[in-house]
Amino acid sequence: MTIKTAKLGVISSGRGENLRYILQAERDGWLPGRVVLVLADQPDAGALRIAGEFSVPHQFLDPGGQTRQEYDRQLVDRLEEADADLVVLTGYMRILSPEFVRHYKNRILNIHPALLPSFRGLDAFSQALEYGAKWTGTTVHVVDEDVDHGPIVYQRPVPVREGDTHDSLKARIQRAEYKAYPRAIKMFIEGNPRIEGRRVVWKRDERRAEG
Repeated sequence: MTIKTAKLGVISSGRGENLRYILQAERDGWLPGRVVLVLADQPDAGALRIAGEFSVPHQFLDPGGQTRQEYDRQLVDRLEEADADLVVLTGYMRILSPEFVRHYKNRILNIHPALLPSFRGLDAFSQALEYGAKWTGTTVHVVDEDVDHGPIVYQRPVPVREGDTHDSLKARIQRAEYKAYPRAIKMFIEGNPRIEGRRVVWKRDERRAEG
């Protein structure tokens, strides 16, 4: 994928605060991409409100009464109409169908509140606390057909402090996410990587190997 200025299609279910920081990085001229569409599966998703604040086209798509495949075809149709190059998930709580993942193969990014492969799935904050982990963090990865599994683009570690609660750890990881996601998207656009199995191979690494 060769992209100079990427068109980003964002899909969300919740608060959308990661979207705010992505849009701010775009507006500041730091991110070589432009959010062209925001879609949500919840009518009250914060991402829709934030998209409105930034005058970005946005739409609620009701998943009710549809199979996962039927709903994902709607998503693809909207994203194709917007000519999106890269799909960015921000707190999207539905599992994408294999058909969707194949359509945008190696062009879907997601963020997870843990250092994958540790603490996959729901409530990674509680998982880290229950396990007694000393470090956790956040991971931006390429989406494949398994949950929280695709090749890792970028990770940002966060210490687990003595006396941390679910809420205190969650707040600290979320602050790390606000920095990590725009950085990872920028890396992915500018780095024009190739996916080899579980590895993200960057052009700079190829040049070093050739040298």
